[in-house]
Amino acid sequence: MAKFMLKASYTVEGTKGLMKEGGSSRRAAVQKTLEGLGGRLESFYYTMGDADAFAIVDVPDVVTAAALSLAINATGAAQVSTTVLLTPEQIDEAAKKSVSYRAPGA
Repeated sequence: MAKFMLKASYTVEGTKGLMKEGGSSRRAAVQKTLEGLGGRLESFYYTMGDADAFAIVDVPDVVTAAALSLAINATGAAQVSTTVLLTPEQIDEAAKKSVSYRAPGA
């Protein structure tokens, strides 16, 4: 499973829908969607600031995460950005990989 953070900002219509259905209902809808994709919802929080909600999700792969993002964004009710999350152990593994790279102008 791959872990992602979803950052959502509701449109006016999405906010109206949220006010009508309630926050728990939206979390349940996200959870049901993820389960249908073979994933799971780790956490879901509403926020105040530049985003309206954050979710941490596990899905089978990056293609599934992209499909989820496309489906949510296509509704027009929310704008979602997706961020890959890496464990400290994955960073340890990445740090051990040999990479040949030339900086611009070097």
